Amino acid sequence: MKRLTRKEEELMQALWKLERAFVKDLIELLPEPKPHYNTVSTVIRRLESEPYGFVTHEDFGGTHRYLPKISKEAYQRQFLGDSMTAYFDNSYKNMVAFFAREKKITPEELKDILKAIEKGE
Repeated sequence: MKRLTRKEEELMQALWKLERAFVKDLIELLPEPKPHYNTVSTVIRRLESEPYGFVTHEDFGGTHRYLPKISKEAYQRQFLGDSMTAYFDNSYKNMVAFFAREKKITPEELKDILKAIEKGE
């Protein structure tokens, strides 16, 4: 699976949220300053092409409604795994310790995570 750029990820986040969308719908969800219609159309068509294959479309009389082909979870799994390998020696312990040191996770959140693990959630 190809790694997306920040702008491509932003567009995919909007599409995952909407599940099916025309270009104008995607633009509405994107932050200010809103990109031009043609820019979004070009990026979404690139996401549909090879080697991406992230998106497909349905035809509606000359216009397209886009749908994700790759789930958000599949993308997360792929790139979280890559980050784990590249930055945390493939260790979830190292990753959680990093976030704790950076104060990105609270002791209460860690306790909640531990409870979820113990419950098998």
